[in-house]
Amino acid sequence: MVLLSVGCTPEAPDYQSIWSTPSSPAEAPTPTSTAAPVPIAAFLEQSGVVGRPVAPDKLTDLTVTMPTPQGWQPYPGTNLAPGSRMIVKGDTYPSAMLMVFELEGNFDVRAALAHANVDAQMSQNFRELNSSATDFAGFPSSMIEGSYDLNGTRMHSYNRIVIATGAPPQQQRYLIQFTVTGYADRAAEEAPDIEAIIKGFTVATPKP
Repeated sequence: MVLLSVGCTPEAPDYQSIWSTPSSPAEAPTPTSTAAPVPIAAFLEQSGVVGRPVAPDKLTDLTVTMPTPQGWQPYPGTNLAPGSRMIVKGDTYPSAMLMVFELEGNFDVRAALAHANVDAQMSQNFRELNSSATDFAGFPSSMIEGSYDLNGTRMHSYNRIVIATGAPPQQQRYLIQFTVTGYADRAAEEAPDIEAIIKGFTVATPKP
């Protein structure tokens, strides 16, 4: 299963990790100054966690949404992970993507989120503009915003990962990735729509 596909285009995602079912749990590595960076997908796999994609609108114990500004439409590409929701303005960019994975297996949430920004940081010539480890809507979360090169073009991306717990009695754990990507040289022009999408992103348990 594909996890963390950020800023997809018809050619390829900007960056991605592959999440496969592990044959046996292993002790998850901790990032160090000398060790190779470990993306969150690899950390979870090595912790014995299995992720299954779920369409956001199919969830019953959690509500996950993002708004669609006027002039944006669903992206018709076939290279998206099952259940992914992606909208674009124009043919490719700016874009916004929402992915939800149902998680099976125990793991340290804070330790996992310490790996949440690795994919972004490994993008070509990545420059961090902003980041946060503050909870989002009451759920553990990590956010990173920055610019990077993609096929000779400078891009700007906002990426947030939330590890949320669904409503009782199951209290199912989910990994949610929300990403908004645009052209860096059009940041001012695209700002109103992009800011509206970011502000409108929600994760919440349904009210009884």
